[in-house]
Amino acid sequence: MTTSSFPIDEVSAALAQARQQWRQAHQRTQEPGGREFPSRDALARVVAQLKGVLFPMRLGPHDLLQESENHYVAHTLDAALHGLQAQIALELRYGRRDLAEAASQAHGLTHQFALTLPGIRHLLDTDVQAAYEGDPAARTVDEVLLCYPGVLALIHHRLAHQLYQQGLPLLARIVAELAHSETGIDIHPGAQIGAGFFIDHGTGVVIGETAVIGRKVRIYQAVTLGAKRFEQDAQGHLQKGLPRHPVVEDGVVIYAGATILGRVTLGAGAVIGGNVWLTQDVPPGASVTQASLQAQAVSQAERRVRLAAEAAL
Repeated sequence: MTTSSFPIDEVSAALAQARQQWRQAHQRTQEPGGREFPSRDALARVVAQLKGVLFPMRLGPHDLLQESENHYVAHTLDAALHGLQAQIALELRYGRRDLAEAASQAHGLTHQFALTLPGIRHLLDTDVQAAYEGDPAARTVDEVLLCYPGVLALIHHRLAHQLYQQGLPLLARIVAELAHSETGIDIHPGAQIGAGFFIDHGTGVVIGETAVIGRKVRIYQAVTLGAKRFEQDAQGHLQKGLPRHPVVEDGVVIYAGATILGRVTLGAGAVIGGNVWLTQDVPPGASVTQASLQAQAVSQAERRVRLAAEAAL
């Protein structure tokens, strides 16, 4: 028995019962010894290490000297990959019994992930450059990398998307949500985003799982690339993985507060004005504003009235 002025034993026993009921309801078996699921804290450490590996003199330790840069990267990368391998093994163990197979597969997946890091660095360089060129307030690319929440969200997304592509959706989602918590930018790790992507200001941005974004796209705060409806199967369950988010082609600009829903296509070079609500395709090079949508709605209403009058003659 625990000696305390609080009902520790009573609450602990009730919590144990709640956990057991949840496991039984979801047909989960408890592995003896060790953790069942990946750790958010462990992944936060891995991502912090990877950020230092990708940008050692900017996001690495404050006392790092340039002559020690390569040594730091090699040492930190080794630590990050070992930490990541442990978390991958936990995701692979989830719902499985063969622990040896999970450990072996985790090593191969970690090796594959490591080889993608130079490409991720090159992609992030284009994102940083796009932010610098797209914001007149940016004085240097270093300021962009150190200060801009959109760049931080993209570092997480580029890493999370690679994990997602490797069949590790739980780890990918945790990495994405770490950035979401810090920046207010919610990018699903499944979203496909081309080079040179710039999110200005960023707070309230939402990009859905099946969104496809081309090269040199710029969006502002509170933009939503969301789903219009959710398809259901015969039993009424939501169908997962179906394309349901917008396709944004190269060079599109989407201003603050715009909401684009469904599997619509915004053609290359289109400009979407602030606070626009859009559920239809936009042709390449077009400019869509609240005023143009209102005029279109009035024109359509007048056409319906005219057709109704003609039909009544």
